Amino acid sequence: MAFFKKDKKIDVNPLTKPRHIAIIMDGNGRWAKKRGLPRSAGHRAGAGNFRVITRYCNQIGVECLTLYAFSTENWKRPREEIDALMSLFKDYLKEALSDFREENIKVRFMGDTTAFSRELRELIAETEELSKDCTGLVLNVAMNYGSRAEIVHAVKGLYKEVEQGKLHIDDIKESDIERFLFTAGYPDPDIIIRPSGEFRISNFLLWQCAYSEFVYDDILWPDYKKSDLDKAIYEFSKRSRRFGGV
Repeated sequence: MAFFKKDKKIDVNPLTKPRHIAIIMDGNGRWAKKRGLPRSAGHRAGAGNFRVITRYCNQIGVECLTLYAFSTENWKRPREEIDALMSLFKDYLKEALSDFREENIKVRFMGDTTAFSRELRELIAETEELSKDCTGLVLNVAMNYGSRAEIVHAVKGLYKEVEQGKLHIDDIKESDIERFLFTAGYPDPDIIIRPSGEFRISNFLLWQCAYSEFVYDDILWPDYKKSDLDKAIYEFSKRSRRFGGV
């Protein structure tokens, strides 16, 4: 597996290629502020990069990509910014209905979508339905997602099984919890990437990131390029993953 960064060829052993990449898309607001633009302009630029990086991951054979688009805490932002984001999500989904299906990308959504408008919920359902048989990259879009809320959701699911006699409390294993996570059936992320220079996990994939490799870049998300992703994958390929062993 080879990537190109400027004029330098980067070779990555296919055995160390990440199956699942997760990205905290951070820095849209700061990108706009640096240019004297409204925050909504930064979100629109970030959404454009969303599509670029998604397509690139599909092209290079990544199995699963999870992108943090809107957290449960983001509702605390100004109303006008939230409205702009919701409008942007609708525009993006309308484009994704045709574009990603043609590129064989399966789109899934993680999080509590009941908080969104009826129109947005219908677009989410339509996108998932029309792409469900795609066999290329699996794109997980985390919208109104928070990892603590996800774990609470899993606990409630397990409680129902115990209550119904389907599972004994003493028999609960890690794999049972994983059955109720939004990522059920998919591998844990090999890499979690956070552009923008922040060093926080921000309530993202807390269970799943137990043995993920972290890569932080001082690059605002709208400026994050395919070559930056190449660099992160190359960095991952050099790391020794022992999963608690020697």
